[in-house]
Amino acid sequence: MTDTSTKQVGDAGEEKACLWLQKNGYEIVARNWRTRRGEIDIIAEKENLMVFGEVKTLPSGDVDTLSHELDERKQKRIVETAKLFLLNHRKYSNVAIRFDVLVVNMPGFSDVYHIEDAFSELV
Repeated sequence: MTDTSTKQVGDAGEEKACLWLQKNGYEIVARNWRTRRGEIDIIAEKENLMVFGEVKTLPSGDVDTLSHELDERKQKRIVETAKLFLLNHRKYSNVAIRFDVLVVNMPGFSDVYHIEDAFSELV
């Protein structure tokens, strides 16, 4: 798969995940929020809860692929980026936070498989 088609698949997966979150009562706060340290695919809010979502579009993947794609280093980058988001957006300083993974188009799972509280800050 070329870089362009990989990006297109990823973008389509993120769009599908956003629509799913909105349908389930989440408000999308930001998409593809970037810093020099990393990127968060989707930042969403629901009932005083801030969700930092990592989207994985895996049309030919499985659970092993998912765990490889979301290794400890990637999780740490997401947590650090989320901290920077919260520092820059103080209005969210009193909300609970959660790190979710939204798996899109993985065989054997629903179109959007939402893993709530998929990981937390590593100590």
